[in-house]
Amino acid sequence: MTFIRHPQSPLLDHCPEALPPDAYYSADWYQREQRSLWLNNWVCVGRLNDLECGTMRREDIAGASIILCRAANGDLTAYHNTCRHRGSELCLQPSQPLGKLITCPYHAWSYSAADGRLVSVAHATPTDDFKKEEHSLYKVQLQIWRGFIFVKLGNDARPLAPDLGLEALANWPMDELVTGHRWVKDMECNWKGFWDNYNECLHCPGIHPELCDMVPLYRRGIMSAQEAPDWSPDHGETRNLKEGAESWTMTGAPCGPVFEGLTARERENGYNFVTIYPTMYVVGHVDYVRAVRLMPTGPDTARLTAEWYFPQATLNQPGFDAAHVAAFAKIVMGQDGDAAEMNQRGLRSPAFKRGRLMPQEFDIYKFHNWVIDEMKREVAA
Repeated sequence: MTFIRHPQSPLLDHCPEALPPDAYYSADWYQREQRSLWLNNWVCVGRLNDLECGTMRREDIAGASIILCRAANGDLTAYHNTCRHRGSELCLQPSQPLGKLITCPYHAWSYSAADGRLVSVAHATPTDDFKKEEHSLYKVQLQIWRGFIFVKLGNDARPLAPDLGLEALANWPMDELVTGHRWVKDMECNWKGFWDNYNECLHCPGIHPELCDMVPLYRRGIMSAQEAPDWSPDHGETRNLKEGAESWTMTGAPCGPVFEGLTARERENGYNFVTIYPTMYVVGHVDYVRAVRLMPTGPDTARLTAEWYFPQATLNQPGFDAAHVAAFAKIVMGQDGDAAEMNQRGLRSPAFKRGRLMPQEFDIYKFHNWVIDEMKREVAA
């Protein structure tokens, strides 16, 4: 069979090597990623409207503990979870009440929650060489996008950059949506293995029968019509979901009112993916939004946190069950997790040296190059 590829096709024109297998289980590789890639990129830690005012919450990223501090007036700050006195933790529980001060539970040094300034050293009596202004809490870079909280632990100055730009999902009422369901899955695979699986659909016909029924194009092992070997721009755009389906629900029917501000193309798509490496992807449907966050927990383990967001009016519908809406995507993500774990086990074979990517795996190729480039950056924590 002759390989036909239009010049504007996203398909690769060669079959490059994948990352080496030890990138998925080596403790040394994992530590290098933690120090560079995960420290110097924006990491999502949840939704702003899920962090109550007057609350301090712990988050662990790349081996570092930080605290998110939301004041009574709604202002948000973030600091490393360490006292400037002798390094004690400041926040001991996953979540604690927060007033105007953050007080160390060890020696009672107190800091302004608003800006991290050292306010009091409690019973200590410092000498003239001690300057309070030099002992503020260590701040963490912070940004809110579409209602999501992002933090960056390193000093890297690059802005947050979703793959579709900061204007992505502008037609969805993101800031008004309410978390209706949350699902956490611990996986026995390297975090990159899950992203690899996310970035191709060659596995779809064999792994995702329900998804292939909902999205007939996936039966061909491709995620878009442009990935077909015989594609050309003359073919035009095609509908994603099967006839009669409008959203990713068990029946394909919207679970509530359709968002009014969507374009005809956004409604026709049925699902609109936005990817932000290394931390998350967001999917805008016509009636709700789903976000999936990924966090490495070890060289060959990762935690997936999926959340579903709805308008309050949808949640208020009599008999509404957010878990039922989430059921379809949970089937798909469960299958993805199983596939990533299966691949992880196979990577440890002493016979396996290195994989080869197929033309349809162009997004994996981009992702692998991104990982390598990020690991070359100087650590700036």
